[in-house]
Amino acid sequence: MKIRDASKEEREEIRRQRVDAYKEHADKIPEAHWEALKQVITSEADNLPGVELIVAEEEGDLLGSVALFPAKTDAYEGHVEELDYPEIRLLAVVPFAQGKGVASHLITECIRRTKEKGYDSIGLHTGEFMKGALKLYERFGFERQPQYDFEPADDGIIVKAYRLKLTD
Repeated sequence: MKIRDASKEEREEIRRQRVDAYKEHADKIPEAHWEALKQVITSEADNLPGVELIVAEEEGDLLGSVALFPAKTDAYEGHVEELDYPEIRLLAVVPFAQGKGVASHLITECIRRTKEKGYDSIGLHTGEFMKGALKLYERFGFERQPQYDFEPADDGIIVKAYRLKLTD
């Protein structure tokens, strides 16, 4: 598996793959929330200055992607204050490759890049309904930061904040 920066030509395919990957959650949340989530994961937020769009590729096939947002970025359109550390966002693995370590490789790459830039922490937010993602992040050692949680759609669904302290 090769982990690399995405090309500009791959961005539309990556956005389609995000929808396919997140679709498993559609029946767990209200339809209006799903529609709002689809808008977020297909938006051009991954084109913002400083955002690194990273892919996992195997034999020419894109298996997954993640966006690493720089520190001090309004990554959540005003829902969360700008944080002093980079944020993992939009992590998605195509359905046929889920459970094969793709997400772990992408997270590891985000951690590596964050350390390389000299930061001592990396953060992320994820929907409380994404149980598999929550378990994965907790296995990596991410810790809850409830002061940065938010409720984007005013429907009772909380987007939970996590942070991992990076030490050598």
